[in-house]
Amino acid sequence: MPQFPFGQSVAWRPKPESVERTNLATFWKKQGLDSYSSLCEWALEDVGRFWDAALKDLGVEFYEPYTNIMDASNGIARPLWCVDGKMNIVHNLLDKWQATEVAERDAIRYESEEGDDRSLTYSELYKQVNICASGLRAHGLSKGDAVGLYMPMTPELVIAFLAVIKIGGVVLPLFSGYGAEAVATRLKDGSAKALFVSDGLKRRGKDIPMKPVADEALLSCPTVEKVFVHSRCGLDVEYVGDRDVTWESLIQAGGETPNAETERTFAEDTVMLIYTSGTTGDPKGAVHTHCGFPVKGAQDMRHAMDVKPGDVMWWMSDMGWMMGPWLVFGTLMNAATMVLFDGAPDFPDVDRTWTMVERHGVTHLGISPTLIRALMPHGSEPITRHDVSGLRAVGSTGSPWDPESWMWLFENVLDSKKPILNYSGGTEISGGIVCGNFVQPLKPCGFSGPVVGMDADVVNEAGERVRGEVGELVIRQPWIGMTRGFHGDDKRYLDSYWRKIPGLWVHGDFAATDEDGIWYILGRSDDTIKVAGKRLGPAEVEAILNADERVVESAAIGIPDELKGDAVVAFCVMADGSYASDDLRNQLISRLVAGLGKALKPKAVYFVDALPKTRNAKVMRRVIKAAYLGLDLGNVTALEDPASVQAIRQAS
Repeated sequence: MPQFPFGQSVAWRPKPESVERTNLATFWKKQGLDSYSSLCEWALEDVGRFWDAALKDLGVEFYEPYTNIMDASNGIARPLWCVDGKMNIVHNLLDKWQATEVAERDAIRYESEEGDDRSLTYSELYKQVNICASGLRAHGLSKGDAVGLYMPMTPELVIAFLAVIKIGGVVLPLFSGYGAEAVATRLKDGSAKALFVSDGLKRRGKDIPMKPVADEALLSCPTVEKVFVHSRCGLDVEYVGDRDVTWESLIQAGGETPNAETERTFAEDTVMLIYTSGTTGDPKGAVHTHCGFPVKGAQDMRHAMDVKPGDVMWWMSDMGWMMGPWLVFGTLMNAATMVLFDGAPDFPDVDRTWTMVERHGVTHLGISPTLIRALMPHGSEPITRHDVSGLRAVGSTGSPWDPESWMWLFENVLDSKKPILNYSGGTEISGGIVCGNFVQPLKPCGFSGPVVGMDADVVNEAGERVRGEVGELVIRQPWIGMTRGFHGDDKRYLDSYWRKIPGLWVHGDFAATDEDGIWYILGRSDDTIKVAGKRLGPAEVEAILNADERVVESAAIGIPDELKGDAVVAFCVMADGSYASDDLRNQLISRLVAGLGKALKPKAVYFVDALPKTRNAKVMRRVIKAAYLGLDLGNVTALEDPASVQAIRQAS
């Protein structure tokens, strides 16, 4: 049995009186149940019944009711949801709130990197979305048209996002840091008819042009007929003939249209194509519908994260990653407030994150463990400058925790009294498979368990349930947010998730549960290292290395070994003021031997300036392995810093 993460003690327990006030407790009582465990059992007895109840709990309104909540006659991989029902998710995000007290509540609180603040109430956002939607229609866009979004996290991005959906279009979000090739690949695959783009974005005080990148991408995207340009940085940009339209001209074309019609779409009409970034093959366009992704995201917020009307959520993300759309859909459906920020969370000072938490009254903060590891060397003083007591919880996603970083956040930000909602799922899931919650105990790095309604399990290679050991994370039954497939590539969808272990969705994550029922995600199962028959997760190695104060972060891979099958090789990024040496290397190897055992002693530990990562801070272990072994890197359009790959090559 691996040493990490087992053996941790419970760090947080909910108080019974607090549990009674949660959305979850209200929900299980509505179903005539008496506890969270009984709710989980009830949910999995009939997943259709559960999602019907969840839709009602969220207050989702339909123009025409569905005749069947789920039709699985085409198999578990291709169910239909809300059959025959008609609804447009924008009605549930904005339209229905206009005659209520929610209309005057902030929907968006925005802060620019420069420190400028702006807010939009639900009423103001509704009006701006209607005007933008009318402008899109005036420019010939209509139901079914795919529209790319290539902008930083500004209110205009959210307005465009919702306006496209309002007219029945399909949003195609693009990461604001993508290069021309990555933008072109996705626009072409989605047959986009239009594109929203900003002139540029701000990053650590510098202007990063975006419009020239889009212009280069569009040279190979003949389907794009209109480009709507928003000036974020005031840069001089080139306008191409009749194709390019300023944001101001688009809004002017919309006129004063506070009640623009919301297109009456079917619940299963496509609302979004969002692309995952793999290290091999072309990006996969996950297909999501009006009753899918938005409902699952909102349900995760409402049930697992206990988001209530009036709460304020700031999840650090970009619209091109799933947590961007998730933030928009989930907050607006729950009558909460989203915080948008388009800068670096530690600029111009390391306390920027905590400044914003205080200023905007953030109740739910979403961060990555990578950020916390970067902030830890500065100590707790940047936190104590600010009142962060309004936080109800901190959420995390993106990469596995190590116990030291988790405890630092828990003790210094949450005063050891509030939960860390570790959250793991994916773009194809529409949210989380597993998550922390407000009604169950938590241990460092762990998850309370599956999000209610998700029939998740941990199995061995034969598909048999395992407990107390590492296995594959799988899902046994459908859920409403599951992707309806990969755009134009049904075979790849089935091969990726349904054919590895027939009848199960195999997510590709390395998972385990301990004796107390706490769940852990230990990295991608494709990254599994098998040393002399013993399976080892990269996160187990990395947690031990990261526990050394001289190491900021690390990555572990398995390389071929004639005797052992795989051998462990690790790469470490040093903290400021620490220096690589043979003595330090030997000390780190000794730590690993003490933590994992002599049989799992690494073959080598290297020191590098940076690890190859995606632009949303996920370590690209497959790229590290390919670079180290001198193999083809595969698809690296999501790679943030190509120089980091060269450093790995030189290490070999």
